[in-house]
Amino acid sequence: MSNTVLDVNEKPSGGQLITLSFQHMFAMFGSTILVPQLVGLSPAIALLTSGIATIVFLLITKFQVPAYLGSSFAFIAPIILASKIGGIGSAMIGAMFVGLTYGIVSLIIWKSGYKWIMKLLPAIVVGPVIMVIGLGLAVTAVDMAMNIPVEGTDLKEYSFLHFSAALVTLFTAIFCTIYFKNILSTMPILIGLVVGYIYSIVIGIVNFEPIKEANMFALPDFLIPGVHYEFVVTSKILLVMVPIVIVTISEHIGHQLVLGKVVNRDYIKEPGLHRSLLGDGFGTFVSALIGGPPKTTYGENIGVLAITRVYSVYVIMGAAVIAILLSFFGKAMAVIATIPTSVLGGVSILLFGIIAASGLRMLVEANVDFGNSRNLVIASVILVIGIGGAKFIVSESLSIEGMALAAIIGVILNWVLPGRKEAETPNLNTTE
Repeated sequence: MSNTVLDVNEKPSGGQLITLSFQHMFAMFGSTILVPQLVGLSPAIALLTSGIATIVFLLITKFQVPAYLGSSFAFIAPIILASKIGGIGSAMIGAMFVGLTYGIVSLIIWKSGYKWIMKLLPAIVVGPVIMVIGLGLAVTAVDMAMNIPVEGTDLKEYSFLHFSAALVTLFTAIFCTIYFKNILSTMPILIGLVVGYIYSIVIGIVNFEPIKEANMFALPDFLIPGVHYEFVVTSKILLVMVPIVIVTISEHIGHQLVLGKVVNRDYIKEPGLHRSLLGDGFGTFVSALIGGPPKTTYGENIGVLAITRVYSVYVIMGAAVIAILLSFFGKAMAVIATIPTSVLGGVSILLFGIIAASGLRMLVEANVDFGNSRNLVIASVILVIGIGGAKFIVSESLSIEGMALAAIIGVILNWVLPGRKEAETPNLNTTE
């Protein structure tokens, strides 16, 4: 602890608080606003709910865990699918039940301990499902990067100009990831978006009208059940969204293990996995209640903690407050709205690839033996069912498909196939 600049419950000075809080806000900013851009939600509401969810998390974990909650990439495909089924309101309802599922799991862990969930979610199941998340979105990323809508039709056509913007964005983010050090190394997505946006302005593909028309201050686009959409719960929506917690709970455990190593604490035991899961889940519930995407603890911000050795929860709280305030600046949100789709596609190529690769890394770090036919079968089935978009249709209103079906089948195969060993604790620095 001698290298620690500020420990978890130490208060920074006023100047330190502002500077360090902005660092955390910028670290999460690019990824947090990218998710709503991809699924049709408001970037402003994503920022607002990231701040609110982080404060909720800090309260539930008794201000012992310096973690920032941002938009979860694991739910991009499920939100898009749920929106096609019943509109964006259905996706929000599904996200609320995701939060409630976290609450149920946290209650079970509180009463029975955490070892059972480690056995339920071994690397051989979670790793391939994480790969499905990234690879399943690959077509979307490439389409965004190089194709533009044909005016007056539902068709798209290739655009070299837009694809060049995607490539500039992509290579900037790659350069930052590989060559930048210290704080800048935690913000490759944000820097890539900024450089890609500037390039897009130079080549003339940015429409500035939304910025001119926007007010300086504006309320985020809330989505309130009973006001903006009818609150109708269907089994189809639940089966699209809820099974993804198989992955995100593993992600949460991995982040808590890594964070604990960074700040020299055992967060699985104190304040307890049940508390951190409850904080994550309740943050997601509150976010969905007002129109934000599901939340997860952010690896980028854990990286900032490791680099700065500033672990203060007051700094995390400061970043949350800044995000909340920024969400009400209409001009700033309008600038985000003018980012070309191709620029978003450029960073998505890298991000979705990293998600897939992180699933592969999890398998490597867990020393999963693919010479064992049992492991080979489980991984193969998960990958093909998830990426292939398989569906299990029970009735018109009841079906399980894609990533959700892959996750469920993976868990079942792991339990019923002979030769199952005790699952290792996921050592995961995975998707956001």
